Amino acid sequence: MRFRWAWVEPVMPLPYVPTLGPVHPGSPLPDLFAAVVKAAGTDRFLPHDKDRRWSDRKTEQVLVEAIQHDRRRTLVPTLLDRGARTVRVHAYTSDPESLAAASGLARQLAHVHGTVRARVVSFLAPGQPDELAQGGIRVQLTDFTAGPGPAPGLPVQECHQLSAEAGFGEFGSAMAADGFAFLHERMRAGKTGPVLTVVHEGRVAGAIGPMETMPDAAGTVRLLPQYFGVLPHYRGRGYGQALWRAAMQWGHEHGAAYQILQTQVGGASDHLCAAEGLASLGVILQAEALGPGRQ
Repeated sequence: MRFRWAWVEPVMPLPYVPTLGPVHPGSPLPDLFAAVVKAAGTDRFLPHDKDRRWSDRKTEQVLVEAIQHDRRRTLVPTLLDRGARTVRVHAYTSDPESLAAASGLARQLAHVHGTVRARVVSFLAPGQPDELAQGGIRVQLTDFTAGPGPAPGLPVQECHQLSAEAGFGEFGSAMAADGFAFLHERMRAGKTGPVLTVVHEGRVAGAIGPMETMPDAAGTVRLLPQYFGVLPHYRGRGYGQALWRAAMQWGHEHGAAYQILQTQVGGASDHLCAAEGLASLGVILQAEALGPGRQ
């Protein structure tokens, strides 16, 4: 399967590669699309795949034979074999009728592969009205080449500097929905980078991590996405901003040129990123594939 980039580029509102997720706008997108197709069915990670830090095998593969590619639309289906098995059809198109076609393809492939879920992934360009982006994930870019940004303004420390009494495990349990219970287990197993924390009266009140870098497909070092959260009863004290700024300084000091992250549209992290001046690359929308007449 070879993509004609002259067909894909005009209908790609943001730089997003199936199975890899959002990438830097300067990434070699045609090469990345070709690479994920070539890797399909192998369970192998590409060298620059950020997800390789979490698993020994790639759990999402392109369903190459089901790709639909023409001048109006490019539909790239994938099979996600993690948790509830899911078919996802990535729809690169400016044609509303193509979203209905993507939904139909997702349902068909879900039946073929016996998956629990069938979803359509679509995209909005930056600057679209928020009402169109509700429920979506905003892709944000921060650039470290101009410097580390503002200082945190509050004490922030790496988690390995804390005593057990500081309660990261308790924090992780309380913030399990934000991924911190999983992160705590990875930390205990020594399988992840450091985590930055703020402490209130000797107890962990907020954290961001793991702090890790990895070269991208072009060889440029990037700061990888982190789990990020503050306990609800400690919000409004500036802890989130301090953690964020400390993480950005960490990335700059460890040679990262940029970071791409994803925030829930309208959420606390989304507002923080806007306040910190991050550039929006667009919005990812993900919806259940509905039956005929329900689009």
